[in-house]
Amino acid sequence: MGAVAANPAWDGSGSVDDLIGRAQAGDVDAFEGVYRQHCGRVFALILRLTGDRQRAEELTQETFFKVWRNLGRYQAGTRFQAWLRTIAINTVFGEARSRARRRAREVAPADPDTWDPPDRQVEPRLGLDLEKAVAGLPAGARRGFVLYEVEGMQHDEIGRHLGLASGTSKAQLHRARRLLREALSS
Repeated sequence: MGAVAANPAWDGSGSVDDLIGRAQAGDVDAFEGVYRQHCGRVFALILRLTGDRQRAEELTQETFFKVWRNLGRYQAGTRFQAWLRTIAINTVFGEARSRARRRAREVAPADPDTWDPPDRQVEPRLGLDLEKAVAGLPAGARRGFVLYEVEGMQHDEIGRHLGLASGTSKAQLHRARRLLREALSS
C-alpha cells in the first residue's frame, strides 16, 4: 500500500465509474486508481473485523485480487463501495472458515501428555483506546459491532453475511456494547 507517486502512469484523476470502466477494459493503471481510492477503507474494515494488522494487510490484497478477477461482473450504476465491501467481508469470513477447517483437521500426537492444544487467539482488552477495546472483543461480537456501528449495515444484512438470524446479530451487538462499556470504564 505504497504512495500514489510510485506509479507515474496513474495521475489520480477520474471518477470511480470512469476508472472501473477502463479497468474492465483491461487498463491496469485504472485499476490501480480504484485500488488507491479504496484500499485505506477496505484495510480499515478488515482490520476492525480481524483485529490483526498482518492478516488485514493480506486479506486486503486478497480482496483486491478478487475484485480484479471479478470486475467483469460489476454492473455500472450499482454502488461500487457496497460491492467492494461485500467482497471484503466475504474474504474475511471465508478465510476464517478455512482456518477453522484447518484447525479441526489437526491431529493430536499419540501421547496426550505431550500434546499442547493449538493457541486460541485471545486478544487483550485495553480500556482507554476504543480501537483496542473493539479489537479485544470476541470475534462474533466484534464483527457484529463493526458491521452495524462502523459500516452502517442493518441486522438482516449482517445476518445474511454471517449466516445468522437477525436476532442473533442484535444479541451480538448488545454483548459488544456491554463489553466495550466494561472495557472503557476500567
